[in-house]
Amino acid sequence: DRSTWGRTFGMMRCVLAQGGKCVLTTAPIPEVAANHCLVKIKATAVNRADTLQRKGLYPPPPNTTDILGLEMAGTVHEINSSSSPWKIGDRVMAILPGGGYAQYVSVHQNMLMPVPPGMNWEEAAAIPEVWMTAFQLLHVIGNVRSGEVVLIHAGASGVGTAATQLAAKAGATVIVTVGSDEKVAKAKELGATTAINYKSEQWAAVIQKEYPSGVNLILDCVGASYWQSNCDCLAMDGRWVVYGSMGGTKIDGNLLGHLLRKRITIVGSTLRARSVSYKIDLTEKFCANVLPLLASNTFSTVVDRVMSLEQVQEAHDIVESNQTIGKVILTVE
Repeated sequence: DRSTWGRTFGMMRCVLAQGGKCVLTTAPIPEVAANHCLVKIKATAVNRADTLQRKGLYPPPPNTTDILGLEMAGTVHEINSSSSPWKIGDRVMAILPGGGYAQYVSVHQNMLMPVPPGMNWEEAAAIPEVWMTAFQLLHVIGNVRSGEVVLIHAGASGVGTAATQLAAKAGATVIVTVGSDEKVAKAKELGATTAINYKSEQWAAVIQKEYPSGVNLILDCVGASYWQSNCDCLAMDGRWVVYGSMGGTKIDGNLLGHLLRKRITIVGSTLRARSVSYKIDLTEKFCANVLPLLASNTFSTVVDRVMSLEQVQEAHDIVESNQTIGKVILTVE
């Protein structure tokens, strides 16, 4: 019973990017490959990467659907496996390479995670992409350690709000940069020791004054426009993880001189284009180390607002306005 669309036409509602806009359309319900589950989506979420893909700036990886959406929460609808850990009707969530803005998606069974008991669909849809990204950046790539100082740019974003909680739980001192006083208050509520409104203060000067020994790890989704200040704030042997480039990619300056002088390590990272085996391994680590803390409410998802799939273009506009705190969720009926 795949809904009227499925029963009658084998089709589903979904969202594609056309002419720089989100367009609600229809597409065939995905085939369920071996060791995959077909999930009936209840909710998805808007990520910055979705807005870039819509504008033609972040194409999907090869052999990936053009349907937007990098995460979802829903129920297992079909299973194509002789030994699946799931059963029909199970409540699940997952990161996706695409396809989340739709009624159905096919996902490898080992990339699915259980939705914690009592958690609603909107909260669940706010977890996979940003919490797994934050976990990957901090623990898998950044190797955060207790007692370190961590600087998180875009601290009120989905990744930023997750990373703040994860870093604080790991015993790090957390500094975040944000764009409003309201976001400063939220960052501190989530565990940031220092939160700086970059619109009213020179964040690098504040950090250099308050943390003269420097920061050990930076999570940076801004890129080029912050390179000099990042170098100024990093401690000796500091690590700088770049996972976005909202401030551009081209640098004109003495970057290599700073790297040599402070022995800085820069690592670039994305999650979407990584292999299925990498994502399965990351999913297993996340389920073991983070999901129990979300289930127990030790960590909290941060949802800015909930909208419907039909409001997807408005949702993108809201995310691009940089006024949100946490995630914008899209419900799928």
